[in-house]
Amino acid sequence: MGKGDSCYTFDAALELAIKMEEVSFRHYLEAIRTVKNNNAREILRGFAIDELEHKHSIERALLDGRMGDEREMKRPVVTMGLDYVLARKELRPESDIREVMAYAIHLEKEGIDFYRRMTEGCAGAPMAGIFQMLLADEHRHIRAIEELYESKFLTDN
Repeated sequence: MGKGDSCYTFDAALELAIKMEEVSFRHYLEAIRTVKNNNAREILRGFAIDELEHKHSIERALLDGRMGDEREMKRPVVTMGLDYVLARKELRPESDIREVMAYAIHLEKEGIDFYRRMTEGCAGAPMAGIFQMLLADEHRHIRAIEELYESKFLTDN
């Protein structure tokens, strides 16, 4: 984190998370405006809506002063690690569904890295738990994208 051993207040932690989700949404929006393939655009649209819903849930937590059911949200989710297998490429107008999904996996990995750094930076502080929950949420999101990718491109269907 860089600024001593301090962590964040609940409000400041959630404000950072909201900004992270907004950045992800904006990346998806830009991708939608770039890619011409209608099926790929529809997939990107779904991912963008997921980011909006995640941001909305964090905003609701900010209003409520708490983050949902901690037991449910902290459950670890194992991902396939497709970010290590799939090359990260900038999207072009001619990008196809496979490239769009690889892009989304890498974008979600940035969210995981962000929340992991925040969790580690707040280790031992009360806000570490919130960042752990947000990290678990991001793991669930990337897992869903990986499963969709697997169903479209890695099975013999």
